[in-house]
Amino acid sequence: MLELDSVTAGYDRRAPVFHGASLTVAPGESVGLLGPSGCGKSTLARVAALLHRPDAGRLVLDGTEVRAWRHRAPRAQRTAVGVVFQQPRTAADPRLTLAELIAEPLRATGRRAEAADRGAVLAPAVGLTPDLLGRRPHEVSDGQLQRACLARALTLRPRWLICDEMTAMLDASTTAALVAAVETYRTETGAGLLAVGHDRVLLNRWCDRTVDWKDCLAAAP
Repeated sequence: MLELDSVTAGYDRRAPVFHGASLTVAPGESVGLLGPSGCGKSTLARVAALLHRPDAGRLVLDGTEVRAWRHRAPRAQRTAVGVVFQQPRTAADPRLTLAELIAEPLRATGRRAEAADRGAVLAPAVGLTPDLLGRRPHEVSDGQLQRACLARALTLRPRWLICDEMTAMLDASTTAALVAAVETYRTETGAGLLAVGHDRVLLNRWCDRTVDWKDCLAAAP
């Protein structure tokens, strides 16, 4: 279970972005989190991805409460969660080729030797052709770069996947391809999904259930 319990978070403790948000995702479940821009849903997604320490509340991951964040979190917890952000160009190191971008988590965890084999599986799974893998971010489209970012998120075979407005900047065909790649991965692995967005139609079609941001807050004690 991925459980966010009465979370308060922001970037200034004197003025949190939101108070008391609660949300759960069961193993194998896909949950959409729907809300307008600026409401705080992306900050909650960063808390769920162990990238942002909340001011109050708890994150429980697979039955264990998270007590450290970012690089200080235990490796087993860090690698249990894969995340895809809205803007691939700010999430990708411009110096890396797409192949190196996909392999980045393996290098960071001392598993560089697995990079070629894992990349060979993931690149076609997300719709990247071999000729694109040697290019750098400025040499590919936003959609192609987001495909690489999705592959990077899947590299360590996470049990939980967080997609924060993953398709907001993409055309309909690329959106459909990325959603299909996520669902194929989930079918094969049983991973849980938290998909954050503002497109109700997409989230309703994609996810087992969709939670409105206001209801996420209302669920807090």
